[in-house]
Amino acid sequence: MKNGRVFLVVLDGVGIGEAPDAKLYGDEGSNTLGNLAEQLGGLALPFLGALGLGNIAPLKGIPPVTPAQGAYGKMREASAGKDTITGHWEMTGVVLDRPFPVYPNGFPGELISALEKESGRKVLGNKVASGTEIIKELGAEQLATGALIVYTSADSVMQIAAHEEVIPVDELYRICLIARRLLQGEHRVARVIARPFTGEPGAFQRTTRRRDFAVEPPEETILDRLAAQEITTVGIGKIEDIFSKRGLAASYHTGDNLSTLQQLLSVAGELAGPALVFANCVDFDTLYGHRNDLAGFARALTEVDAYLKRLVTRFQPEDLLVVTADHGCDPTTPSTDHSREYVPLLVTGEQVRQGVNLGTRASFTDLAATLADYFGITGWTKGNSFYPELMNEKITKG
Repeated sequence: MKNGRVFLVVLDGVGIGEAPDAKLYGDEGSNTLGNLAEQLGGLALPFLGALGLGNIAPLKGIPPVTPAQGAYGKMREASAGKDTITGHWEMTGVVLDRPFPVYPNGFPGELISALEKESGRKVLGNKVASGTEIIKELGAEQLATGALIVYTSADSVMQIAAHEEVIPVDELYRICLIARRLLQGEHRVARVIARPFTGEPGAFQRTTRRRDFAVEPPEETILDRLAAQEITTVGIGKIEDIFSKRGLAASYHTGDNLSTLQQLLSVAGELAGPALVFANCVDFDTLYGHRNDLAGFARALTEVDAYLKRLVTRFQPEDLLVVTADHGCDPTTPSTDHSREYVPLLVTGEQVRQGVNLGTRASFTDLAATLADYFGITGWTKGNSFYPELMNEKITKG
């Protein structure tokens, strides 16, 4: 077992081209990174580019490099669906054969009635909506009445919004737990999300105190296995929500990319190995992809690129950085929803062979298998490890 650390960083929504089955999801033509680069006349991501990002697929402004300073490839999702939970779970070894339920016409009346009864508050909305738009539409009424704004999207999610001065955040979390308990069986949505906001009518603003209440993975994950082997597991961002805190020894709940990246730097300077640090950079999805904000998306990529370059300067000899995504969220298409795409796969570290093309992986579970190999976990059967391709021959044999 290696005594090093793996930093697995998920750029939420940063896909790299439509998947072969994109048509089934209405996502033909989606290419988050490719379309964004084309629309903006090119992207400048020197660190990720040096690792081989431009070798994975054509990206304006990010040419292929020879040799790349890391290993590169892309992954196809084997699970049904294109949501955050499904993507993250598959990275840890869980493949879902059917997607979570969605509600294009809102939630059934009996569910809403039960939520009203148990929370003691009326429900407004109950429809598919943009989070920022529905707060503009119903925020004043919520402020006046103390009701709950309930809405959904193309994802399997119930979102509950409330003004922090009317419903304190802790109470909103409690109400979300009620909803989580009610949404079972055929209505077992992937996530219930608390969406607190502040401000006055015409100037409402969502806060960073968002909280996701997800279902637990239905089977063992690599996080569970690592924890059982007393290998330190750390979640940063919304990882603790995605896995219901299961399999994590420590969690840092951050609400935006900058906080996540700063926490990564802090952990890298303090944490001893062996350890897995699993982080999610949420802003690509929440702030930019869903709002079709091309400029914001590009700025966020530039910020991440600079921070990841700083991160590797704090690495120890056996450490690895793995950069990937959970799905696409193309800001250039008319849709504001997730998109069914390949996701990039970049790996670097002092012991990683340079310029290795990891190809197209058939499942995100290959990440779990690679982690198992890295940490010396025996008996793991989910996915196909790319660890032998990744490591220098002399080190692998040693």
